[in-house]
Amino acid sequence: MRRLSLRTQLMLLYAVPFFFSGAALLSIPILSTSQTEPAGGQGVPGGGPAPEPNQALLTSSAVGLALMVVVSFILGWIIAGRFLRPLRTVTATANDISANNLHQRLPVQGNNEFAELSGTLNDLFERLERSFESQRRFVANASHELRTPLTAERALLQVALADPNASAASLREVCHELIGLSEAQERLIDSLLTLASGEQGIEQREPIDLGDIATAVVAARDGAAKRRGVTIETSLRPAPTSGDPRLAESLIANLVDNAIRHNVAGGTVSVSTTGMPGIRVVNSGKVIAPDQVEQLFQPFQRLGAQRVHHHDGHGLGLAIVQAIATAHGAVITANARPEGGLDIEVSFPRR
Repeated sequence: MRRLSLRTQLMLLYAVPFFFSGAALLSIPILSTSQTEPAGGQGVPGGGPAPEPNQALLTSSAVGLALMVVVSFILGWIIAGRFLRPLRTVTATANDISANNLHQRLPVQGNNEFAELSGTLNDLFERLERSFESQRRFVANASHELRTPLTAERALLQVALADPNASAASLREVCHELIGLSEAQERLIDSLLTLASGEQGIEQREPIDLGDIATAVVAARDGAAKRRGVTIETSLRPAPTSGDPRLAESLIANLVDNAIRHNVAGGTVSVSTTGMPGIRVVNSGKVIAPDQVEQLFQPFQRLGAQRVHHHDGHGLGLAIVQAIATAHGAVITANARPEGGLDIEVSFPRR
């Protein structure tokens, strides 16, 4: 049975029980006739020998059973083929889907097991598509953004080696600059990995409280805010939801870091959570045109400056926020404040 096709197996599963059922039904009149017929049959008129009492019945029953077997196999083959038609469609479409056309989806028809299978495979293809796209963007962004610091490092080394009068102090200064560039690359790679993780989606959710996470994030950044002359105001209430705790912490951390980094001396950052659940971060800062807010959520986008590498970041903070929010099914509302700065609210689904 294992070597037979599924259609053949279904045909046999249909035809064989039908055959035994038909044989059992046909045996009933034969047995009844045998029990009621006298042991010695009467001769036929004219003195000829009498035929066996059940011979004609057995012959007709055998012919009828043979016809039933043929019909049952034919019907079983047709029914099995019709039953497996949606499965063949699913198999053919799944074979056509590759890494280059993961956007294609299987048809979902009706409300049965095949429709459920198609829906499950479509969810799988969607996750694979997100993973492939995330991987492509990660490779493209990393190869592009790491080129500048690598070029700078090579230039520093070439200048140091070309100077015949280089002193220990000058070489030490070059080493410090190289360490700074290496740290910038490390931060960039960490940001790219976080962005890729957020774009791939969430495999397993668990209960989280945005209020507790925000409290820890704000406490860890209090010193950085004071060094920049920025005051953090909080109104943190319980905001239970479900998701990935690490990604949720990264989302809140990037919102707060972005609010502190792109602020002004003496400015403020307001961090609040609600039981909706959601988190809202409002900061003062430079005036931003309303039509440029959406651009800030794209990777490596900085307003009023070119994409350069320095300690103020790489333009990935809000892109990470967008990716993580999408993975959690959260909705971002971002508005430019007339007096300067941004007002960003992320609303998560209820647990």
